[in-house]
Parts: sequence; structure tokens; C-alpha cells
Amino acid sequence: MSDLRHEKINYIELPRSDFSLTKQFFGDVFSWEFEEYGDEYLAFHNAGVAGGFYLSGLRSDAKSGSALVIFYSNDLEGTYRRIVEAGGEIARDYFNFPGGRRFHFYDPTGNEYAIWSDH
Repeated sequence: MSDLRHEKINYIELPRSDFSLTKQFFGDVFSWEFEEYGDEYLAFHNAGVAGGFYLSGLRSDAKSGSALVIFYSNDLEGTYRRIVEAGGEIARDYFNFPGGRRFHFYDPTGNEYAIWSDH
């Protein structure tokens, strides 16, 4: 029997300076669920891939060479609106690319992400 997890991305960890802002933002926008492990680690679930946030003053930003986490959306405009309403900042407005459209945003603690859609 083959292990479908073997050598596949299984978990991602990201820096975070404020866990309460993080839980509020990602819970409101993406319906993520969280599990706290002490004062310095916050795991997330229901995100497509499991992961966690570690306490740090650093930020993830593609311009400085960080990996860019990209979400998919069936409703790009609706996701854009929820991000802004929840305190996110648009880093790069809608643009077309081969295969669809996307935009980039910063969460309330300054980490960069992108959202794309093929609609």
C-alpha cells in the first residue's frame, strides 16, 4: 500500500507577532480553526494544509525572498472584500496571469499572501 503523504508538503510554519489578530483575521476570512501550544505557537487547521504560526517579529514577504503562500478562491471579489473588512491590506491589486486572475495582500501582522481564481 502506498503512502500518499510520502515526500509531499505536509505542514507549513509562518512567523507571527500577534496571535489574537491572527486568530481573528484568519478565522473571519477563511474559517480556520486554531489550537494554542503555549505562548509561542499557534497551530491552524481547516486551511487545505496543516500548519502553525510561531511567535516572531519577522514577516513573510515575497520581495525579501520568502515563499509566497497562495490561496484559491471561487469568488475572488468576495474574498478580496472579506480580507479588507477583516483588516488586511491589499499589496497588489487584481492582475491577470496565464490561467486566471489574482491579487496579493498583507494580513494585519504584515505577512504577504496571494489569492487566485481561474474564473
